[in-house]
Amino acid sequence: MSARMIHPGPRAEPRQRAVRSILQPIRGPLCAGRTVLRAVDELFAASHCKGGVLYLNDIACDPLRYVLPALSSDGVHAAWYSGIHDLGAARILRATASVGQRDGAAFLHCHGIWQGTDGSLRMGHLLPQETVIALDATAHGLGSDSAWFEGLPCAETAFTLFTPQGGTPEGTGLLARILPGEDVVTAIETLCAHHGLRQARLHGLGSIDHIRFAEGHRMDCLATELRLAGAHLRDGRAHLPIEVVDIAGRIAHGTLTRGDNPVGVTLELVIEPLE
Repeated sequence: MSARMIHPGPRAEPRQRAVRSILQPIRGPLCAGRTVLRAVDELFAASHCKGGVLYLNDIACDPLRYVLPALSSDGVHAAWYSGIHDLGAARILRATASVGQRDGAAFLHCHGIWQGTDGSLRMGHLLPQETVIALDATAHGLGSDSAWFEGLPCAETAFTLFTPQGGTPEGTGLLARILPGEDVVTAIETLCAHHGLRQARLHGLGSIDHIRFAEGHRMDCLATELRLAGAHLRDGRAHLPIEVVDIAGRIAHGTLTRGDNPVGVTLELVIEPLE
């Protein structure tokens, strides 16, 4: 296996960051002719929510633009992005978006799988400012009127990354971020235990540095982009199926093993309690 990801800045503490929040279901329209960013912002504003998570499923777009993860060549960052892939008319099959703001304006971070007119499947990091909804659609997710993800400079990685902000002490749900190098499975379990959660749905996206699956296969790549796909916490133990893409555009599916899957750059989570 090749070397693990090394970030340029000092190691930050704590390694798991979370704010408590009362989460509410969101469901509503995404209007044709809007960029994905504007349509999602309008939906959250109409729901009186500042941030959360949204699922974008079966949504026609034209154009649909995205990037893949890539190795860094700037001598600073541990990973980077590919050039822009423009599919033209395409359909988002399933995607997960963390919703919040950056530089005082609405922003979102979205990983998903899409299908071009030739039927081929692609996966990556959606460019929400450049992707336009072609037909009216409906999206659903979870929102908070007190908590959100804020794009903030991260000295450790030299990126601007979504970090949970706000919240309310009486909230039982969580908006969270796990920092680089932490094992995804055990970090989620530790975070949930700290907040007294044993049963929960886990929503999120991010990156893992070299991936090991419980089914026996692996993705040996420094830079990846992933989304949780039906992940949950049961009796305090995390079960984490994911969909993920590497720098060559190869897509993999599987369940993460315990202790073998360190966060690459970041992992954003919305944790929905079921108790």
